[in-house]
Amino acid sequence: MGGVSSTKKKEDKSVKDFISWFEIPAVNFQQAVDFYNHIFKMEMDKNFEGNYAMAFFPVNKGIGGAIVAGPGSTPSDSGILIYLNAGKDLNQVLKRVEPAGGRIIMSKTLINKESGYFAIFIDSEGNKLALHSNS
Repeated sequence: MGGVSSTKKKEDKSVKDFISWFEIPAVNFQQAVDFYNHIFKMEMDKNFEGNYAMAFFPVNKGIGGAIVAGPGSTPSDSGILIYLNAGKDLNQVLKRVEPAGGRIIMSKTLINKESGYFAIFIDSEGNKLALHSNS
């Protein structure tokens, strides 16, 4: 019989997180920056280099990311789904999505007691993203 071997390979414990960086594409760069600044109550640092613009999510440690505009940066509501950390209660961030120009497509939903909650929204540029919190 063919198939996948049932012998388990030793896991590589050297990789802590499988995501090391994320970029959220934008066409209207300032609108996207304003959207994320509003829903997370923060101020992103911006960098402009030639045809590209980036605004960085502020992080002290851990996984970082940016809003990016330029050639090849095309917003989409299909494809991969990024879960953004919404802190202690994702409702605090979720309630600011629509006033900032986004749209909620799945309200706060329990995954399970151990994993917490998630919600899905469309940002001001048309990207589909999710929020996650433990409560």
